[in-house]
Amino acid sequence: MEMIRLGRSGLSVSRVCLGTMTFGSQADVAASNKIMDIAAERGVNFIDTANAYPLPPSPETMGKSEEIVGAWLKGKRERFILATKGNNVIGPGPNERGNSRTHLMRALDDSLRRLQTDYVDVYYLHHADPQTPLDEVIETLDDMRAAGKIRCAAVSNMPAWELAYWTSWSKHHNRARFACVQPRYNMLFRAIESELVPAAVACDVAVVIYNPLAAGMLTGKYKPGAQPAEGRFAFSGPSGERYRRRYYQDEMVRLVNELSEDVQSRGKSLTHVALRWTLDQPGIACAIVGASKPEQIADSVTGVDVKLDDADREACDAIWYRLPRRRPAEEL
Repeated sequence: MEMIRLGRSGLSVSRVCLGTMTFGSQADVAASNKIMDIAAERGVNFIDTANAYPLPPSPETMGKSEEIVGAWLKGKRERFILATKGNNVIGPGPNERGNSRTHLMRALDDSLRRLQTDYVDVYYLHHADPQTPLDEVIETLDDMRAAGKIRCAAVSNMPAWELAYWTSWSKHHNRARFACVQPRYNMLFRAIESELVPAAVACDVAVVIYNPLAAGMLTGKYKPGAQPAEGRFAFSGPSGERYRRRYYQDEMVRLVNELSEDVQSRGKSLTHVALRWTLDQPGIACAIVGASKPEQIADSVTGVDVKLDDADREACDAIWYRLPRRRPAEEL
């Protein structure tokens, strides 16, 4: 497994990060443990979770993914780089969500309890919170670091200008700087290439991307006009609607199937090619790969060892320019 330095933190992490948002819903405890076993055997040392997981979120299951990960890590915690996230709704009260100091302090303590550890290596702000000044948030993250509860601060879904601004602010005020940023990225969604990736590289912030397989679309298993029976596209409620809006349109499915046939003609799997393609792009440090079945992670991780040729790279690059253009608000 390839390793890389995580931004300016000095941590060495595997270029494949294991995503755990299926743990406790699509994957039961036994399947989740097996997925982690396989990932570890293949050299993955970086695990990503969040206090809102599993998806789709519900009050009954919230935090279950962290509990499963924490139980599995018992006795081997020091071998892994562990990341979790705060910001998400944990209750009905007005201070039980967002990035306020009050909420994040409580959310982190709850995450540490579920994970059965006294620190996490990486703590992400999962979403923006326009109600809380970011200087308050960064000072909170800095205090968490000083207390030994987090090793590195990080952020997810932050625009380039804000990442650059707050990196400069943190440096000027000698506060915790973001070690990594976690955006969505794959060959069907490349919006981060023009601004966020260059900003992150300039600020020495690692780019750890999610959705490298486009929620499963880039496995090539879906057919135009068919209704998905499993996976994230079959979720009910806002989570399912969001994934279907992102990736499940007939034209997109058709183009992905054409790409799958193309790479198969050269003896390769689209799953492997899609993962390798993301890791080969400038500025991309790691890709978060999840699974709901052990055989899925066993197959996906194999993509790290695939070597792309010029025909593969040309075909993967071209699909983005063949997709129907959509309004920015529809890309969320």
